[in-house]
This record gives sequence, C-alpha cells and structure tokens, in this order.
Amino acid sequence: MAPKNKYSILLPTYNERANLPIVTWLLNDAFTKQNLDWELIIIDDASPDGTLDVAKQLQKAYGSSKIVLKPRTGKLGLGTAYVHGLQFATGNFVIIMDADFSHHPKFIAPMIALQEEEDYDIVTGTRYDGDGGVYGWDLKRKFVSRGANLFADTLLRPGVSDLTGSFRLYKREVLQHVIERTESKGYTFQMEMMVRAKAMGYTVAEVPISFVDRVYGESKLGGDEIVEYAKGVLSLWLKV
Repeated sequence: MAPKNKYSILLPTYNERANLPIVTWLLNDAFTKQNLDWELIIIDDASPDGTLDVAKQLQKAYGSSKIVLKPRTGKLGLGTAYVHGLQFATGNFVIIMDADFSHHPKFIAPMIALQEEEDYDIVTGTRYDGDGGVYGWDLKRKFVSRGANLFADTLLRPGVSDLTGSFRLYKREVLQHVIERTESKGYTFQMEMMVRAKAMGYTVAEVPISFVDRVYGESKLGGDEIVEYAKGVLSLWLKV
C-alpha cells in the first residue's frame, strides 16, 4: 500500500492578524473533511500588528504538529519566505497560498483531486480559465493583471493562463528543484517559478479559482511592482 500523502502549506504573513484565525480554521476544515494529513507553516516577517502572537494562540489551539511557526526578523520578500518555509516542510506535497483570503481553502480539494488523476507535478489555481474569476478589483486592476499575464504568455509561451497567481500545489521535490533555479525574489517570483518549471519539463495542470481581493489590510501591488514585473518578464525571455 502506498504511503499516505501529507500536505505542507507555506503561508508567508505580514500584518495578517485579522485574517489568520479564519484562514487556519478554513484550512483545518478543508483537510479534515477530506481526511488528509496536513501542516501549516506560518512564516511571519516581524509583523508589527501582532500576527505572530495570534499564530502562537492558534498553535495552542490546533497543536504544534499542525501549526508550525518559522518567523523571520524582517520583511525579506516572498521568494525567500518560501525557501525558508520549505526547509521545515515534512509533507511530500507543498501548497503555497496567500493569507489574506484572496485564496479560499475550498479550492484545495479539487487541486488535490486533479493532481492525483494524472500524477501532475504542479497544479496551479487560475483566475483566467473555466469558471475562475476575480472579485473586488476595479476595472483598472483587472486590466493590469490580465495584461501582465498576456504579456508574459506572449513572450514566454508557457501555456499556463495565470502566471502571476500564487495558489499552487507542488510535489515537494519539484518545488525544491524549481526554487533553487529561481532568481527573482519579488512580484515576478511566481511567474519565474512557473516558466522555469515548464522549461524543466514538469507537468502542470490548472484549476479555476475565484480570487477575492483582500478583506483586511492593504493590497501589495503598486506601480513599482508593475515595472518590476515587466522587467522580470523580459529578463526571463532572454534567459529561459
């Protein structure tokens, strides 16, 4: 009999005090309903709002085998947060997602089911295929995001409809290999991961998701990130 799969969720946090308890409850609910083994690795970047204190309370409530705290000393970027968290993951599958409710844990079950169908290396949530969608964004924000994905897709041709999404399921060793070769640390990180994974020959499937703009706190995407993204696409185009 094959060993039971275990799923490690890497959750970088910065000022997510209000969101973390509900996200944790929803994750626990999603995995318990499916009778799956899981752990949540919270990588907090010294949030001034007391996110880590809330995480410690959650650890008491759910147990240290389920809630693993691996905080860092400052805001060091999303890419390095995943590298940091991955060192402590004990699952053979790793899920990356946002802590701000833009990613609902209810989509994890269909992602896992799709992965098992064809033994995919990566399953990524897409806002731009099937019945996926974006809610809570104004037209400009939707235009920028869609445009960013089309721009990258045209230049890089990875055959994935949502390159900038950050809700993904990886085989652990695949994530390890891809992350080792990924150079960008900021907003272009997710896109580079996917382009490199495809270039390395890994199989990728997509599950339509509803993306809901963050409930509490500030959005992280501004003009500087858009410029950085465009530069990242062009540099990847030259490299990969």
